[in-house]
Parts: sequence; structure tokens; C-alpha cells
Amino acid sequence: MKTVSLSGSLRENVGKKDAKKHRKEGNIPCVMYGGKEQVHFVASDKAFRKLIFTPEVYIFNLDIAGKTYNTVIQDVQYHPVTDNILHIDFLEVHPEKPVHISVPVKLTGTAPGVLKGGKLILKTRKLKIAALLQHLPDDITVSIDPLDIGDSVKVKDLTIENITLMDSPNTVIVGVRTARVLVEEAPGAEGAPAEGAAAAEGAEKGKEEEKK
Repeated sequence: MKTVSLSGSLRENVGKKDAKKHRKEGNIPCVMYGGKEQVHFVASDKAFRKLIFTPEVYIFNLDIAGKTYNTVIQDVQYHPVTDNILHIDFLEVHPEKPVHISVPVKLTGTAPGVLKGGKLILKTRKLKIAALLQHLPDDITVSIDPLDIGDSVKVKDLTIENITLMDSPNTVIVGVRTARVLVEEAPGAEGAPAEGAAAAEGAEKGKEEEKK
């Protein structure tokens, strides 16, 4: 997994007023936990924009007050209206402990079902995994080569060395479903409306006979 270096400054005070002050100055209040104690700090808003608003996941090498920490982002709080970043939680990671994190799904190959006119549906864009720091991947690669119309790949279909998948085994990752145009052109599709029309016509004749 890619590593990004980031510098931060310790917060002297912790509270809503202090956090608001830092945001006005262009900084984001952050907290790091997972170590011996929580570390409250701020980092430049500009440093995060290209890293947060992307499907990619990173290990952050934080430099705070002369100390360095390997971390991953655990939670990001956004403003409900502007989507500006309000607060970020970091988790310190250690080489000997599994890291729990969500990583993006990357599709490879060509699905036969798509070539037949089916529609490829990616239902799960990120998967939750647990792995040691040195085994963390940039993404989880899923092959769609075996997928015909009606087929899907579920979490239980994947086996990845040194990685534990944390989502439910029956979670659908990607599948190929019948396109609407195929349903409309399928045998018998034209018969259903015809039967409905015949029934409506019969009902109308019945009404006319009753009137007579």
C-alpha cells in the first residue's frame, strides 16, 4: 500500500472553539489513537484534499512534534452542507498487529455476459479487510472473466493470501444482469401484452352485450 508523509502540529487546547479557530486558519483538527495515548493535532487542509477525495487508500506517515507514526484513516467527518472536512481520526498501526481497513475493488478481464448484451453491476466498491501492515494491498482485484448473464462474484468466492476478508461471505461484489432490452425481446415477452389486450377486448364486448 502506498505511503504518504504528512506533518502536523500538536493542539494546545481541545474543544469546539479551538477546533473552529483552526478551521478558519485552514487547518483540520485530527486525533490519533491506537498507541499509548491519544494525540490531538492539526494539519493543513490543502494536504488532505487530493488524498481524501479519491478511492485510493494510503498509509500515512505522520510527523508530529518530531515523532513519526504509521497510521491509517479510520473516520472522516464532513460538513453536512459544504462537504468540507471537519475532523479526521487516525489509527496508529503496528507491524505485529493486523490492520482493519477498507480497500477499493479493482475489476479485471471481460465478462462473457456483457458481450452477450448483459449489464455489469459493481455492487461493492470497497471491501473490509484485516492484514498485517506489510501485506496491505492497494486494492482487491476481482476477475470478471467467468461471469455470464445472471452470474456474480461474492466475498466467499475470493481467497487472498495473507488477507482476511471481513465482509459477509454472501456479499455480492460484482455481477452481470440481463439488460432491459433483452427482457423486452425475450421469447414470450410479446405474448403477455397480447393476452392482456385480448382480455380487455373480451371485457369490452361483454359490457356491450349487457347493454343490449
